[in-house]
Amino acid sequence: MKIQNLFDLNGKTAIVTGGATHLGKSIATTLGELGADVFIASRRENLCLEVASELRSNGINCEGLRCDATDEKEVEKLINQVINKTSRLDIMVCNAGGSVTNSYLPNASIDEFVKTYNINVSSAYICSQAASKIMIPQHSGSIITLGSIHGFLTGDKKLYEGMDFKRSGPPYQAAKGAIINLTRSLAAELGDYNITVNCISPGQIPKPGTDSNLVEKCRQQIPLKRTGTIYDIKGAIALLSSQAGSWITGQNIVIDGGWSIW
Repeated sequence: MKIQNLFDLNGKTAIVTGGATHLGKSIATTLGELGADVFIASRRENLCLEVASELRSNGINCEGLRCDATDEKEVEKLINQVINKTSRLDIMVCNAGGSVTNSYLPNASIDEFVKTYNINVSSAYICSQAASKIMIPQHSGSIITLGSIHGFLTGDKKLYEGMDFKRSGPPYQAAKGAIINLTRSLAAELGDYNITVNCISPGQIPKPGTDSNLVEKCRQQIPLKRTGTIYDIKGAIALLSSQAGSWITGQNIVIDGGWSIW
């Protein structure tokens, strides 16, 4: 098979949770550029609709749907909506996540810990299970989770000294660590059904508006001497969602410019 054909996603259907912003939007764009029919899902329905319209104007077959990825019933509804439109699900990208950390030890909020865990780990588990119910009868599918370098490295508090910037802290790091091992476990559970499950762990990919001093501090720590962009994850998404990555499962692909080699 020619290499171009290995990456071809024409006729495939993909869901990207948290697909309307930052990494999620880049992931949705990548899948659409490779030919997939893409559904982006988020709690912010209006933003989903706006971004889906933007992607369609760029030639991508995309639709926006509202869904809280931490709510099992809403995820099931999302899957049913997609199946009713396309009759199949080939790619599930569990991208929804983030951190609600505002307090730190020794006065940390357990509620913030639980919420951070839920929006990252519970959402990935719920979405993976819902997707598997469709993929198992198909005997095919790709599930991609989003980890972080903070899933196996802790954060350096010194990077944030002297600036008004919320760092993620232990709740986020614990949640992303759980995502990485959840991925391995899901790969073991679903391998019998020809379903691959892999994780992508990005490094420092600043969002618009991130403190420029923090960005520069991070840049100096990276062997390649630049922070990442939303385009730097596109290659890994293309690999893991397509036939090109059909014999890769249970892996955590780190995309960090070399940050983690120190």
